[in-house]
Amino acid sequence: MPRRRTRVIQTTALSGRNAAFDGELPRMETLQIRALRPNEWAEIADLIHLSTNYWYQASGKPRIFSGDPAACELFPRVYEALDPGCCLVVESARTGHLVGSCFYHPRPTHISVGIVNVHPAYFGQGIARRMLEQVIALAQTANNPVRLVSSAMNLDSYSLYTRAGFVPRMAFQDMFLAVPATGLPGVDPAIRTATLEDLSAITALERTITGLDREKDFAHILKNPEGIWHISVLPAADSSGLEGYLASVADPGSNLLGPGAARTDSAAAALLRAELDHHRGRSPVFLLPVDRPALVAAAYAQGAKNCEVHFAQVLGEWTPPVGITMPTFMPE
Repeated sequence: MPRRRTRVIQTTALSGRNAAFDGELPRMETLQIRALRPNEWAEIADLIHLSTNYWYQASGKPRIFSGDPAACELFPRVYEALDPGCCLVVESARTGHLVGSCFYHPRPTHISVGIVNVHPAYFGQGIARRMLEQVIALAQTANNPVRLVSSAMNLDSYSLYTRAGFVPRMAFQDMFLAVPATGLPGVDPAIRTATLEDLSAITALERTITGLDREKDFAHILKNPEGIWHISVLPAADSSGLEGYLASVADPGSNLLGPGAARTDSAAAALLRAELDHHRGRSPVFLLPVDRPALVAAAYAQGAKNCEVHFAQVLGEWTPPVGITMPTFMPE
């Protein structure tokens, strides 16, 4: 990977107790906020794996990342390909280790906050808040809202965002389905795999339903440089455009459906079945809006089960979707 010059964004001193796992005494530390360096992907992967699993296990839940920490290199690999230099990290001056990270994604209509992590030894020291403040400042300069999807079960995370002014606008139930190796019956034959020729139609439908411009994300997914993406599309009956689309990722670090959007519940349900069928023998996770009972019922009918609840939160202008939207965490 080519090296690039690192821009130091902010240096700040944080005081607090270092509840390090090695049993060291509390001490004062200087923590520097800067941009991620290309040679730090492995360390970021370790941090994502450790901090995410620690929170879930401390909350009495199973680990999210059950495999090798190296699988979490998916996040810097994809996010840096999409938005080079758009990851803040916090480095301990005492140890030289990274103790916090925050990916963000500038788009013409908004800035999305991606996965945010803090080392468990540094919980409660304001690290996530300081990184978030940097992203908010960038959004304010661009006069754009900030958007994210966060766990409704993590009250520390929920408080972080709502204290910063974010407002929960939509709720989603996370569901998973063990897809039989033989696939799912009843897939709509009108649904097909998208190609690059569908980029403008997918982008236009997303803009119509959510008001967001995510052409960069869709172009990356359709080009599929990592060999892990897929998108199903449902053409309109009159060939005037699309009734919906649904993407997915299949990687050791993430097996999720989304992003997706559809004009109607029936279109969304058909796309859900088709994209699930693409993941035969796997158990992908997907997010459905809780206020779409027909769509949720269709997922239950296929054998889907709930595993978590998430909120879509927005700081700044928000326009309610005029159809169904199914968010994801890869890419956020």
